[in-house]
Amino acid sequence: MSSENSKLTRHQKADVLVLLSLAGLVVWYLFDAYQASDHFANLILILPVSIVVLALCVVEFISQLRGKHEPPPDLDPIASMMPVILLFITFVVTLEWLGFDVGTCLFVAAFLWLHGERRIVWIVGYSITFALLMSLFFSKMLPYPMPMLILPTAY
Repeated sequence: MSSENSKLTRHQKADVLVLLSLAGLVVWYLFDAYQASDHFANLILILPVSIVVLALCVVEFISQLRGKHEPPPDLDPIASMMPVILLFITFVVTLEWLGFDVGTCLFVAAFLWLHGERRIVWIVGYSITFALLMSLFFSKMLPYPMPMLILPTAY
């Protein structure tokens, strides 16, 4: 590592701080859940998700230390977040009528479109796959029925 690459920018330092905070919170939550649990089987969802999040934190941490990131684009925080917030509100409000399966598919497709993705095949394929996997996962994992429009509910 050369001396010019060894110094982290202010933005990279903030990213590393967020990564360390996230990793710390995940470890704390996992430890707390383990202490509160009577059985290891109660961690069947928490443990894999924690491992994935911690692995992603390590990968991003290494990436930040290598310093090969482009500077973030100059975006107005309100103007860039407001469409996503409104989209999420619409998603939550319409879940009862659209169902979790169709609502998630439309939400992901609209989110990708808002963030500049214009390949229709990619948008359709990704949103359908994501909605299908999430709908099946939550319908099997949650102890109450999920509102679905196309997929059958587990109960």
